[in-house]
Amino acid sequence: MKKLSLLLAALCMAAISYAQTPTTPPDTAKRWTIHGENTFLINQSSYKDWSAGGVNSFAGNLILNYDFNYKKDKWSWDNKVILGYGLSKQKDIGWRKNDDRIILNSLLGRQLSKYWLYTFYMNFQSQFTKGYDYSTTPKTLLSDFLAPAYLTFGPGFAYKKSDNFRINISPAAARIIIVRNDSLSHVGAFGVTPDHKSLFQFGASFDAYYKVNLVQNISLENILKLYSDYLHKPDDIYTDYTANLFMKVNKFVTVNAGAQLIYDGKTKIPVVENGVKTTKIGLQVKQIFGAGLTYKF
Repeated sequence: MKKLSLLLAALCMAAISYAQTPTTPPDTAKRWTIHGENTFLINQSSYKDWSAGGVNSFAGNLILNYDFNYKKDKWSWDNKVILGYGLSKQKDIGWRKNDDRIILNSLLGRQLSKYWLYTFYMNFQSQFTKGYDYSTTPKTLLSDFLAPAYLTFGPGFAYKKSDNFRINISPAAARIIIVRNDSLSHVGAFGVTPDHKSLFQFGASFDAYYKVNLVQNISLENILKLYSDYLHKPDDIYTDYTANLFMKVNKFVTVNAGAQLIYDGKTKIPVVENGVKTTKIGLQVKQIFGAGLTYKF
């Protein structure tokens, strides 16, 4: 409340100063709203002479979540950056990554009415390091930096009630799948033509973001992305849904839980059926849970 009062007072003083000196250039920095969260999560379990058995394990995850929003007259520009990386270690297995993501979202909008905007949006997704299938000997490479990477962009329109609730629809969106790694592109991983490094798609996209406070100090964040390719199987819709639960213990300590569900008809998942190693297309599921330190600004 004290911070809010100081902010209101500062705004009033700025308005008075502007009225008295109309020739003074406006402070453009005030048009930006910047928020960020830096979170380090830890999971640990250990056993000694435990009758029920168990495997000693440790996991650490670093998540950076930043928002850079600009507003001037009828124009707005919302940007979100999410960077996440995590490693886990189990006895006799060693270190393996359990989270790896680079997500950049940008939405440029011009006000049409109170909540509706004309928009142009861009989304980029990739990862930092290589990922492997450890069920084979030797381990099999599954992914790498920019392999895959997804770049989606296009014009559209959006409904934005607040920074915590917005929907963007683009009926004419381009999507480029990038597979930079030679060995992965050679076998046509992630839907690209074998020995090609990229695949161009043209279709419709739907992006939604909703964050709600369930009770005091507990909030739920929902992120949904859909894409339909007009050029190839438009009914085979790429689906990416993420739910993040944030539980605040105090100013710096939080408990976070997250789940991500992906269905991608162009990505084949290695599986073992009846003792035979094969691949299939199916629902991909990732879960993260941990307690740790969070610094917000």
